[in-house]
Amino acid sequence: MNDARVPRQDAHAAPPATAVDEAIGSHPDPVAPGDEVSAGAIVDDAIGSHPDPGPGRLTHLDSSGRARMVDVSGKEITTRTATAAGRVLLSAEAVAALRDGTVPKGDALAVARIAAIGGAKQTPDLIPLCHPIGLHGVTVDLTVGDDGVRIEATARTADRTGVEMEALTAVAVGALALIDMIKSVDKAAVITDVMLLEKTGGKSGRWSRP
Repeated sequence: MNDARVPRQDAHAAPPATAVDEAIGSHPDPVAPGDEVSAGAIVDDAIGSHPDPGPGRLTHLDSSGRARMVDVSGKEITTRTATAAGRVLLSAEAVAALRDGTVPKGDALAVARIAAIGGAKQTPDLIPLCHPIGLHGVTVDLTVGDDGVRIEATARTADRTGVEMEALTAVAVGALALIDMIKSVDKAAVITDVMLLEKTGGKSGRWSRP
């Protein structure tokens, strides 16, 4: 006969379900008996969706200080634009190669322009809390100066939120693409002064950098 004994369960030990809850951090909702909780409230709590914060609070944080994507469904659809700019500082040799069209990899300015437009379109994938919106137009201008290249990008949409991040992302990605194209000539290239110049549309209307 098998003498193996089943260990006696401690009378004070937590039930298995409670032990699992404790281990993974799952706890019953603090709702009093008889109280009703809507399905929407349960989903909101699970995904971190909460009412908009009051004036003076960061809109990307909920009342508990957790990051969230702001609900813009109640905003009016308006035409919105944003213009951003930045610079890539280059050596005299790199500037000469751009002006002469002798960059070893090819047309660096054309590649940077296409990269900037592509970067604007990918903004929601690159910036975690940005909304995917209908991006209706992106223009990119690159100007070669004696100390490098100035990149300016304008993004346009007719949507419920602005395109400032799309314009800024266009400039940043365009600058990175330019460095990739020119790095064999100038490994010390520097991206600098990436900034928003102007935005229009939405509740706040037009804003221009002073």
